[in-house]
Amino acid sequence: MNVDINYILDLTEELLSIPSPVGYTHLGIARIAEELDKFGIRYEYTKKGAILAFVEGENREYRKMISAHIDTLGAVVRNVKANGRLELTNTGGYAWGSVEGENVLVHTLSGKVYEGTLLPVKASVHTYGDVARELPRIEENMEVRIDEDVKKAEDVLKLGILQGDFVSYETRTRRLANGYIKSRYLDDKLCIAQVFGYLKYLADTASKPKSDLYIYFSNFEEIGHGVSLFPEDLDEFISIDIGLAAADAHGDEKKVNIIAKDSRSPYDFVLRKKLVEAAEAADIPYTVSVNYRYGSDATTAILQGFDFKYACIGPSVDASHHYERTHNDGIIATVDLMIAYL
Repeated sequence: MNVDINYILDLTEELLSIPSPVGYTHLGIARIAEELDKFGIRYEYTKKGAILAFVEGENREYRKMISAHIDTLGAVVRNVKANGRLELTNTGGYAWGSVEGENVLVHTLSGKVYEGTLLPVKASVHTYGDVARELPRIEENMEVRIDEDVKKAEDVLKLGILQGDFVSYETRTRRLANGYIKSRYLDDKLCIAQVFGYLKYLADTASKPKSDLYIYFSNFEEIGHGVSLFPEDLDEFISIDIGLAAADAHGDEKKVNIIAKDSRSPYDFVLRKKLVEAAEAADIPYTVSVNYRYGSDATTAILQGFDFKYACIGPSVDASHHYERTHNDGIIATVDLMIAYL
C-alpha cells in the first residue's frame, strides 16, 4: 500500500532520541506538533499537555479516533543519598533488572542535564563476591552513580539535582540490515511514527479517511491515565500500541497484532471482527492475542465509563518493557491495516 517505511523508521529514531519518561513529555509533544504542522493538520492541546488532532473524512456522520502515546518508562529521584548517589522510584511497569547497568540522564528543574549509570548498591563482585550476584534487584537496592565529582549529598545538591527530578534511560536504538529494529521504548514511539506513516500515506495519495478521524497523542499511558478527553460524538476508538511476541502471547514480530483481551477487559467483539476482516480482505498478515499483564488507552477509557466501540492493534515486539525488538514487516502490516480499515 505504498507505506514509506524509511520515513517511519527515521521518525521513530528521532522520537526515541528525545527523552520523554512519563511526566516529562513536553519535548516529545512539541516534536509531534511540529510534524502535524508539516502535514497541515489542525490540533489542540489538552490541559494535561496531550494533543488532539482532527482529519476530515468522507463520511461526516461517523467519528473514529486512534491514539498512540509519547510517554515512556522512566524514573524520578526519590532521595539524594548521603554517599552522593541517587535513589530512584520507577514510573511505569518495568523490572529493575531490565535497566541495571544502563546509562541515564537526570533532568533538573533548571534545565541542566547530568549523566549517570544505574547500578545495584553492591555492584562489584571483586568487592562483594556472591552478594553482588544474589542481591535482589529491587528499588531500595538500586542507585544512580552520577558522572560528576560528588562524594556526599551536599555535592549533589550544589549541582541542582533535587528530589522529584526526572530520570530517563538510554535507548540503545539499532536498525539492522535484515529488517529488525531494537531499542528501549519502541512502546510506543514506534506507534506514533506509524500514525504519521498513515498520515503521510493520505497526503501522498491525496485521499481522506473513510470517516472523520480524531488522533490523540497521549502522555500518561504508562501509568494508566493517558487519554482522558473524548469528543462527545465519538463512535469508536482504536489504540495503536504494541502487541506482545512471547510464548504465551501469540504475537509475531512480522505481523500486525489485534488484541482480543487484556488484563482490564475484552475488546469490543464487533470492532475486532471488522479489523480481522479488513486484514484478511487486504491479505495483511496478522495475529490475535490475549495479553495477561497489559492495558491500553482504549481499555482505560472504557473503565472510565465512556461509551464507544474500542480496540487495540499494533506491531508485536519481543521483550516488551525491556530491550524491545520488532521487524519492518510487522511495522508495515500495522500501517497497512490502518489504511485498510480507517
